Amino acid sequence: MDMRHLELLRELADRGTITAVAAATHRTPSAVSQQLRAAQRELGARLVEPAGRGLRLTDAGMLLADAAAGVAAAVEQAQARWDEFRGEPAGVVSVASLPSAAAFLLPAVMRDLAETAIELRCTDTDIAEAEYGGLTADHDVVVAHSLTSVRPAGTDGLTVVPLAREPLDIAMATRHPLARRDVVRPADLVDCDWIGVPRGFPFDTVLQTVARVTGAELRVTQRLRDNRLIEALVAAGDHVAVLPRFTTPTGAGLVLRELADVASARHVSAVLRPDRAERLAVRHVVEAFRRAGAAAQAGRVPPPGFEPGLDRV
Repeated sequence: MDMRHLELLRELADRGTITAVAAATHRTPSAVSQQLRAAQRELGARLVEPAGRGLRLTDAGMLLADAAAGVAAAVEQAQARWDEFRGEPAGVVSVASLPSAAAFLLPAVMRDLAETAIELRCTDTDIAEAEYGGLTADHDVVVAHSLTSVRPAGTDGLTVVPLAREPLDIAMATRHPLARRDVVRPADLVDCDWIGVPRGFPFDTVLQTVARVTGAELRVTQRLRDNRLIEALVAAGDHVAVLPRFTTPTGAGLVLRELADVASARHVSAVLRPDRAERLAVRHVVEAFRRAGAAAQAGRVPPPGFEPGLDRV
């Protein structure tokens, strides 16, 4: 049984199309198709079948793709033991993270790893919750978030490590009438103009919950991805928005107020392929993320621009 064939089947299971597998493995689509035919001849079974205009794995193909994941994990376990025998972990570890979580995690992680032989290569990406699992095909560690569970949607079969639970607050300008309150409740927000995030993004779950418990249709006038842009628009106008507590700067025209009576926090987690989770260098990086998350959750990392006493009118 050729390991190259097993890995190819795993790539097809993870990426879904011949074209995506070809791009990821630096081959042409015809070369990938030829390799799949060779695998079928060697193993004496039909591993792929037509699906629309493409191909999908048969039950036999899925069985071997799952087996490939187990073999890869065993190889990484052996490599990790060898790395421990030889000394400290080393090598490149690629990280993809949503920006708002990277802002309170990555500075501490980089400080933590500064004296090691591990090199981080970081990418920031802001996508819908269910899409983060797919990034594990190309990155060793993916930092994702979810409002409903430690395990984000779309991460079944992947290793998930909880990093932090971050409150999500209601942001508003200091002159906003609700800024005089210590907390706000869903009923207080039904007549507000909102700046939201695209549908499918975790923060939108808070707006959906407010709408559900109040029976009101919220007025969402803009749907934006960038928190810095949302902060600027909220501070300059009369809108409200959902923003994360750890990294939203207050005291410069913007305040945060706790939302009472509904769940309003996100789980930030590291998501990894099981085999990559065995790498010694990757394990050290994940542990650094866990320490950074614990420090932020304990309040030892103040948000940028925070000065006690300046966020209240």
